[in-house]
Amino acid sequence: MMRRNAKIIATGMYAPDNIVSNQYFNELLGEDVGTWLEENLTIRERRWCNENESTADLAEKVSEIVLQNANLSAEDLDLIIISTDTPEYISPSTASVLQHRLGAVNAGTYDINTACAGFVTALDIGAKYIQADERYNTILIIGAYVMSKYLNLKDKKTVTLFADGAGAVILHSTEKDTGWQSSQLHTEGQYADWMGIYAGGTKNPISDEVIANHDHQLKFVKKFPKELNPLMWTKMVTESVIRAGYKVSDIDKIFLTQININSIRETLDNLGLTMENTHTVMDRYGYTGSACIPMALAEADQQGQLKPGDLVVFMGSGGGLAFATAVFKW
Repeated sequence: MMRRNAKIIATGMYAPDNIVSNQYFNELLGEDVGTWLEENLTIRERRWCNENESTADLAEKVSEIVLQNANLSAEDLDLIIISTDTPEYISPSTASVLQHRLGAVNAGTYDINTACAGFVTALDIGAKYIQADERYNTILIIGAYVMSKYLNLKDKKTVTLFADGAGAVILHSTEKDTGWQSSQLHTEGQYADWMGIYAGGTKNPISDEVIANHDHQLKFVKKFPKELNPLMWTKMVTESVIRAGYKVSDIDKIFLTQININSIRETLDNLGLTMENTHTVMDRYGYTGSACIPMALAEADQQGQLKPGDLVVFMGSGGGLAFATAVFKW
């Protein structure tokens, strides 16, 4: 008998209606930043939430889409995992808010925060729930990101890049030779203080001084080595694919964190793959953190780029620095 496994049965994406073009930042910052953004990062525009929109709102919208695509109701869900570092509240979890809104009365819930590596981490966790416990058959995995609420509008290094969105998948149990194949998590914690939101927790509670210093907003404290992501992505993808019993050349589609298009291109070159083996959304949606990989996946799925039997790899990285990779057979 085949071992019990987890497969992706549906995908979905959602972005706010509010489109913010590069021209907005040209006017905001008083200089031409749009040309550089488009030429170096491919970003032409991004989506930001309106004032009355929040992470739970995006999670609710994408949940409705992915449930419809799976032909399921919220009551069919056994577990909801939301990956976000822009939660609805510090406590309780965004997933508990979502569970009530959806009417997912049979689902347990929790959030995880491994920054922009979170969706792939959550995907790994969900797959292992299904493998380990027969009570879990249908799991909703969401990457949700509303970083616009944490941006300093005068900080050119962050304000032009980060954006809002949500992506989701439904994991379902299977006994067929498909679904999860291997995965790996890794952290380089020495970089934890280099980029993040460093106030609002117990280390640095909100105060007038914190607000004056913009410590409650996203900051790049130090510049990361540009070779770090391509090297780590190449290493982890190669190891995970080989551990699953495949060769790198067997990869049909790979979805990578979309903070730097040049890092994606360099990694594909390292792996002997081309841009045909990936799909990007950052040109139209900016950098959406934990949502960028499932958003790219959902759009590729909608466009018919994935077919049964394809070897699909997910490679995420984010502040911490946290890294996560997962290999699935579609």
